[in-house]
Amino acid sequence: MSRRALLLIAAVVVLGGAWYAFRPERIFIDKTVSETLPGDSAGAATAAADDAPMPLLAGDFHSNAHDTKGTATIYRLGDGRLVLRLTEFETSNGPDVQIYLVAAEDVNDDETVADAGFVNLGAMKGNIGDQNYDVPVDIDLAKYRAVSIWCRRFSVNFGAAPLTPAS
Repeated sequence: MSRRALLLIAAVVVLGGAWYAFRPERIFIDKTVSETLPGDSAGAATAAADDAPMPLLAGDFHSNAHDTKGTATIYRLGDGRLVLRLTEFETSNGPDVQIYLVAAEDVNDDETVADAGFVNLGAMKGNIGDQNYDVPVDIDLAKYRAVSIWCRRFSVNFGAAPLTPAS
């Protein structure tokens, strides 16, 4: 094989690896999600008030590495499950973006997430819209008081919402 062919193959491999690492097309592609709150039977005539989702903690997102906005609320559902709901949510898209509950009052930098500790609630379903994430029922909500939109690929906090008792 000629030197030119080897250089061409190497360039293709490097470019493919860079594309996979950075996923530049996601800068231009938004993914919108429109989920309803589980157990929210507003409008159902037979629903008991005790079965309605109860907000426990809530907070508004602020931007860190990327413009992030919306509200994060943790609900206790009628069956006892906990759900984190993001409403009117919007942030940047990116590779390997996760939703973390962080053991801190707020997250204003990247170091707080690693230093304080976190629970991963899963991959971000979409960078725009209303969405739900299951929260472990045995989690200490007095300890985990912030939501971080975290890019694992680059260890960057896109934005965060400090949680306080819901009114």
